[in-house]
Amino acid sequence: MTDEGALKGIRVLDLTRMLAGPFCTALLADAGAEVIKVERPGSGDDARQFPPKKGGESGYFMLLNRGKKSITLNLKSPDAIRILRDLAAGADVVVENFKPGLANDLGIGYSSLSAINPRLVYASISGFGQEGPLASRPAYDIIAQAMSGLMSITGEPDGPPTRVGESVGDLIAGLYCAWGITVALQARERSGRGQYVDVAMLDSVFSFLVTAMTQYAYGGIEPKRVGNRHPISTPFGVFKAGDGHMVIAIANDPMFARFAEAIGQPALATDDRFRADELRTKHEPELRAIIETWTGARTVAETIATLEAAGVPAGPIWSVGEAARSQHIRERGMLTEVTHPTAGPITLLQQPVRFSDTPARIQGPPPLLGEHTEQVLSGLLGLDSETIGRLRANRVI
Repeated sequence: MTDEGALKGIRVLDLTRMLAGPFCTALLADAGAEVIKVERPGSGDDARQFPPKKGGESGYFMLLNRGKKSITLNLKSPDAIRILRDLAAGADVVVENFKPGLANDLGIGYSSLSAINPRLVYASISGFGQEGPLASRPAYDIIAQAMSGLMSITGEPDGPPTRVGESVGDLIAGLYCAWGITVALQARERSGRGQYVDVAMLDSVFSFLVTAMTQYAYGGIEPKRVGNRHPISTPFGVFKAGDGHMVIAIANDPMFARFAEAIGQPALATDDRFRADELRTKHEPELRAIIETWTGARTVAETIATLEAAGVPAGPIWSVGEAARSQHIRERGMLTEVTHPTAGPITLLQQPVRFSDTPARIQGPPPLLGEHTEQVLSGLLGLDSETIGRLRANRVI
């Protein structure tokens, strides 16, 4: 095993802010890439202002910008645009999430920068993509969830469409963008050329609707909200026990037979209402009543222990805190503590993929605003202290 990440030697210019873009570039940084985050002088990424804060630093920002360098550039200044173009000449990747067309207007779009650096991989993240009838519309996570169809299938049948409890539109887009960039870098190894990567939040969330599209495209069914159960397999959902709720996940007939045996009702497996998955889903309310009579007489822990002994998947419903405190999350290394220059010890989320030879890990704390401006401008562009001082005086940096 080597201590070097798989992307060591890859330089990324990160022009993104808020969530989708910073999440993408954080994953690249975890894998060893040098990520140079370009922020506005004075205020920086909007996420720096989000509460709660520790030592004056936003927890939200720190989770998303681990292991990066920060420089400040006022992109309204022609001098700043020249600096950015010079940096792009020596970069491998540029990532931006401006409104479609703005990067081109500034002279830092793909066509402009790839003319300087043909090996450049340039990625754009937006709500609806760079082309298409909705491309010019602004989007936030909730809009992507709403228009992708995800909200229409989330929630109780008699309740309103429900947003998933995390900003999955942003996060899925960021994940896809990181994947797209690594694919484009691999393609560059063969062709010697970079390429443009266009990622849309709406496309990204829509692509995750595998079960719903199975129903729609192959079953002629418009998927609907079914609450805390699976729309196709049964029993597969949330069930009430004597002291709370838990989940049971049964996806095939042999497993249901084991379940029926475990709860002392083996005849359920041959009951005409329940002998096949499709029939169990059709008669879900009747089967739920039988199951909850059994689970309701037991605690969550007792129910899970019985089902696990029978080889039936089941689990408790943990709160975020319970998951974070669990021995499993700790031993899997999903939470990492690093020291921040002003916030002190901070807890960060680790990326979850384990590599046997090139481990991905948090490379350092999130940067202070503009912490690396002079280091980058002098080290990469060879600017002297007098020139840097003049740029600062002119509010370019």
